[in-house]
Formats: sequence, C-alpha cells, structure tokens
Amino acid sequence: MDEQADIMSEPFILKKIDDEEATLRDYEFNSNSQGNTSFAKTCFHGINALSGVGILSVPYALASGGWLSLSILFTVAITTFYCAILIKRCMDMDPLLRSYPDIGYKAFGNTGRIIISIFMNLELYLVATSFLILEGDNLDKLFSNIGFSFMGIDFGGKQMFIILVALIILPSVWLDDMRILSYVSASGVFASGLILA
Repeated sequence: MDEQADIMSEPFILKKIDDEEATLRDYEFNSNSQGNTSFAKTCFHGINALSGVGILSVPYALASGGWLSLSILFTVAITTFYCAILIKRCMDMDPLLRSYPDIGYKAFGNTGRIIISIFMNLELYLVATSFLILEGDNLDKLFSNIGFSFMGIDFGGKQMFIILVALIILPSVWLDDMRILSYVSASGVFASGLILA
C-alpha cells in the first residue's frame, strides 16, 4: 500500500537533465510513472470530470441562447473532438510527449513550452476563481440578506460566501494523499446524482 502512495506522490512529468541545452529526447521517464488504474476507475473519474456545474449550466445556456446556441454547442463539440484527434497524433509521433507543454516545445521550442505553461496555469487560476464566484452567487441567492462587518469593512452575503467557500475548499489543495482526495471527488459525483434525482 505504501508503494502505491509513493507512486501517487511523485510527479507525472518527466525528469529534466541539468544541462540547459537539453532537448526533449534528453528527458527520461520515471520508472514509477506507469498507470495502474482500472477501466471502472477511469470511467468514474471521466463522469466526475464531466458532471457538476455543466449539468445545470448547459441546459440553462441553451434555453437562454435559443437555436443559435444549439448550433454553437455542436460546433464546439466538433472542434473539441478534432483537437483531441490532433493531440493524439502529436503524442503518437513521439512517445516522449507527455503533456501540453511538451507538445509546445516540440512544435515551437522553449518559447512554445513557456507560452503553453502560462496559459494552462492561467486557465486553472481563472476556473478556480470563477467557481468561487459562482458558489458565492448561488449561496447568496439561497441565503439572502446575510452579511457581516469586520474591522470597519462591510461584507455582503456574496463576499462572505466566497470567503467561506474558499476556506472550506482550500484544505483540499494541501492534501498529499490522492486517496483522501478521491473521497472529496466521490462526494461531488454523489451531489450531482442527488441533484439529478
């Protein structure tokens, strides 16, 4: 069991050689980075990734946008599918490509790796921020007319709930053991199923 925990705690990214002029071919795989997930776990995590906010937001967006939004939805789906095919082709061409920054490095050199890394991290930051705002809005509508004052600063319900949600979610970022985080993930799937039921 400890061996599995060691595998989960090591980064999946390739190890880098100390030479600054090293190319992608000079990277080496970590021998412990082999995947060992089952088909059922993969399906479970795929459903978890696709469920959640999208279950409620996509129907609302389609209802608000009308027929044009339906054509946009299919266009985005086809574009996403085509991008997935291109990414698979890139990764099949070179088995050392393990991440989007690696593809950027292969296509555009170190500049491509840096630009893609910046955009990936920026996307993660903006998604996390938008989820905090979304939860703050939802809880403020659910429990209206709530607020407090701290050191002369008035916090409305929305700001208070954003801070509260951030304080509740923040400890999950510090978890080193992915097994514990899987229970948090399972609770999200359970909540989505409860909403749909």
